[in-house]
Amino acid sequence: MRILVQKFGGTSLATKELRTRVCEIIHTNKQQGFSMVVVVSAMGRENAAYATDTFINMIKEVNPEPLARELDILMSCGETICGVLLANQLTARGLNARFLSGEQAGIITDGNFGNAHIRYVNPQKIKDCLQEDLIAVVAGFQGIGENGEITTLGRGGSDTTASALGVALNAECIDIFTDVEGVMTADPRIVENARLLDAITYNELCQLARDGAKVVHPRAIEIAMQKGIPIRVRSTFTDTLGTMVANQANQLDVPAKIVSDRVITGITYTSNIAQIKINTSELKEPKGIELKVFKSLALAGVSVDFITVQPRAIMFTVPSEKAAKAMGILQTLDLLPEVESNCAKVAIVGAAMTGVPGIIYKMMEALTEHDITILQAGDSYTNIWCLVKMEHMKKAVQALHDKFELGNK
Repeated sequence: MRILVQKFGGTSLATKELRTRVCEIIHTNKQQGFSMVVVVSAMGRENAAYATDTFINMIKEVNPEPLARELDILMSCGETICGVLLANQLTARGLNARFLSGEQAGIITDGNFGNAHIRYVNPQKIKDCLQEDLIAVVAGFQGIGENGEITTLGRGGSDTTASALGVALNAECIDIFTDVEGVMTADPRIVENARLLDAITYNELCQLARDGAKVVHPRAIEIAMQKGIPIRVRSTFTDTLGTMVANQANQLDVPAKIVSDRVITGITYTSNIAQIKINTSELKEPKGIELKVFKSLALAGVSVDFITVQPRAIMFTVPSEKAAKAMGILQTLDLLPEVESNCAKVAIVGAAMTGVPGIIYKMMEALTEHDITILQAGDSYTNIWCLVKMEHMKKAVQALHDKFELGNK
């Protein structure tokens, strides 16, 4: 049995006409001999009647801090509504389909409300559908804890559902359909000459996602990578093949140079960041202050990133909306931190950059040529990032894209 898992985002399912296009895509693949598993997100985006954000806003009108259990139950409704509609629309076209909730599809989670992780998948009901030659339409973004409670998988959770089902069913491929043609070298809203990538490795896409690109959720990439199930990132609105994601170029049926000869794959960014700096040189008792700082923030549920610990200073970043909370916590420790608001992280990503001389030099040269001040920097084996002011973010992305000639074939 050749199994194909396809996930459709909310913008692809927002109207009956758009769902008709989705039905055509599913029909085409069914005719090619695939047994189809279709994962759906909630329809539309914020302010759409059945979008997840709409449900969140509704409950916050009656309780600004809604109960986590009840919020998850409400948020799971969007995918259920969409899945039932699509299953019926497929059936009306002669493509017999059956809808399954996350629980019915066998998505078992750790039970954490709001951002649950999948522990395992029992796909027996999906297999039963496929044996009956039915299209299995599955609600993404949701599962059930072993305690029987409905849980949601966090933003981008439908990607994670599709990936987990692809692995559990040993699918031939996982298609992630969205409103863009695939993975680009940069955000085309910022960089006019951003180019579509034919192929990319799991590690590169995962790093791009973690550094701000929102095409596929990084957790979904990691799950597929564990079993080597290829992912295709495609547009619902065109017939292009999009971007293929796999470990090696020979899995992608494309020339090896697309992956192996490319030092830098793309430029990405994360906006709305605040940098917090603590001068430890003037403290009476500086010993152990790092432990106190990060323990206090952790206990308060404040996630920190881009940590730099020096003999005389501690620097880290938090999302802008958490800056005031973080500052308040630090002040209770008798610290006087400084905050640099309105920052953004800009990153270059490439699996082949390790050991290549001159990459950091070119990055610094590009930013210096455009008078962009670097507030903080760091790197890993697949990325180098710089913290800059928000006002310089777009210019920095374009400058780096040009410097590494990513707009050229």
